[in-house]
Amino acid sequence: MAALCYPKPEVIMPAPQGYSRLHIVLHWLVAVLLIPQFLLNDAVGEAFDAGLEGEQITASILAPLHVATGITILVLVLWRIALRFKNGVPAAPANEPAIQKLIASATHLGLYLVLILTVAAGAVAWFGGVEDAGDLHGALTTVLLVLIGLHVVGALYQQFVAKTNIIDRMRTARL
Repeated sequence: MAALCYPKPEVIMPAPQGYSRLHIVLHWLVAVLLIPQFLLNDAVGEAFDAGLEGEQITASILAPLHVATGITILVLVLWRIALRFKNGVPAAPANEPAIQKLIASATHLGLYLVLILTVAAGAVAWFGGVEDAGDLHGALTTVLLVLIGLHVVGALYQQFVAKTNIIDRMRTARL
């Protein structure tokens, strides 16, 4: 029966001690690119609604910029996922309770999934003129904000309450 069990991932490849420079750059680039996405959201929504009603889109460069940035975010997120599979990720702090590890893992998985789905829904809405996809895009944006908030609060909790120095993992590349 033991032969049917798969080895633990750390047996195949030990967890890295920190993130690579590329992983850190991709993380912060996505974070920075998300800021204008949220700020431009209303203008793009108005442009989308105008387009659906056959009116001229008045958001000038804002709508195409939002779309291009969304596609860029998708590419960067997929790249980060590929890096996670290729290089692994640092282990959670050893003294972290199991429930916190579960919440952190679920939050990271949720962030990746919602980022991908948000861009996909936005693309279907914008390029396909599908109003329901636009509604889904808006709902996913709200979910994304909640997940980002949870991610930031979790990192700050780890850093300043649990004192695990976890934020340094996303500031300093491993050697």
